Amino acid sequence: MKRLLSGVSAGVIVLALGAGAAFAQELPGKFEGVTIDAKLIGGQQYEALYARIADWEKATGAKVNVISKKNHFELDKEIKSDIATGSISWCVGSNHSSFAPQYPDIYADLTALLPKAEIDAFVPANIAASTLDGKLVMLPRAQFDVSALYYQKSLYADEAKKAAYKEKYGEELTPPDTWEQVTKQAEFFASPPDFYGTQFAGKEEAINGRFYEMVVAEGGEYLDKDGKPAFNSEAGVRALDWFVNLYKAKAVPAGTTNYLWDDLGQGFASGTVALNLDWPGWAGFFNDPKSSKVAGNVGVKVQPEGSSGKRTGWSGHHGFSVTESCASKEAAASLVWWLTNEDSQKLEAAAGPLPTRTAVWEWDIAQASGDAYKTEVLKAFQEAAANAFAVPQTPSWIEISNAVYPELQAAILGDKTSKQALDDAAAKATQILEDAGEL
Repeated sequence: MKRLLSGVSAGVIVLALGAGAAFAQELPGKFEGVTIDAKLIGGQQYEALYARIADWEKATGAKVNVISKKNHFELDKEIKSDIATGSISWCVGSNHSSFAPQYPDIYADLTALLPKAEIDAFVPANIAASTLDGKLVMLPRAQFDVSALYYQKSLYADEAKKAAYKEKYGEELTPPDTWEQVTKQAEFFASPPDFYGTQFAGKEEAINGRFYEMVVAEGGEYLDKDGKPAFNSEAGVRALDWFVNLYKAKAVPAGTTNYLWDDLGQGFASGTVALNLDWPGWAGFFNDPKSSKVAGNVGVKVQPEGSSGKRTGWSGHHGFSVTESCASKEAAASLVWWLTNEDSQKLEAAAGPLPTRTAVWEWDIAQASGDAYKTEVLKAFQEAAANAFAVPQTPSWIEISNAVYPELQAAILGDKTSKQALDDAAAKATQILEDAGEL
């Protein structure tokens, strides 16, 4: 490697293509006439970064053709369809640590396409979680996800509400630290159909992931040490009952079983929800008066703990991958680097998402100095990150999620008891794992 310039604005970093490489290319490089087809995750908290693609095109002479932009659940289905039909002609795809184990073979090893110094600039744990069987299948963007609890501060300053709560429950009304307190407060604050105590994403991996972390917080396991489904336990029933009981009490919106992340973000920003367990990427959106009715009224604290004393902490991170079938891997890797470099991570982190580059973490903390809200956000999410845990390390996680979530919905909607739904879900999950040769 001839030279390494630390400033992204310099736009020139030597790209060593690994041991045995025949040549080196400077980043971002020159790729006149090259078009990179990309499939990207869409959604409010992910979009701002894509404005930087035009700068990469100007710097490199290449073009980016975004052929698909969907939420990750729909994107996952599309990628699987491409695999099944052998039609992976695109070069760059959004990826996620929860989804990546399903299809590692379609993505190139980025250690052969990017300088070691650039890879070493990322938080080691994020790089480790992006590496499957020794292969770095994605480069993390500034979207490390673990959830903390957002709440409307004014509710806890209302003297009438404080008195009424204490009379009803015999305890002070303060931002909750346990899921039992969340339940009480959600029911107390709810006044449907105009105002709700809390909400949750109710379908796809979103509800299964929330259920998973609640099982852990209740002292249970999703999969046991042998990899067998173990969530149909007493802890699992307690976890699912949390969703069931809040729905039954009308403390959550009636449509919550159809909600995904953007629905939750818009819901809390509308000012009609008291408590919202959500990702760091929404922090800026919630406190921006242009997008949120609760701007200036948002508190953030570490996620609550379950009856076991453990806090919820389902976590993962987003990134970008380069396909093995890409005809212009060097150009694709340059784009992936550009979307995850320091300037890109600062852009995303400024809105609230947690960075995955060490230097940007340091920058983010320094930027928060003098900003009470951002300092509160970073403190809450740093504490939340200390409780983070990944999904079970099985390539079948998403397939299991797709089988389990309709059973969770059946219990929430009252069509099955929690135990019946979990027994049926465990049977389906077991069959999936057996068919995959994992059991």
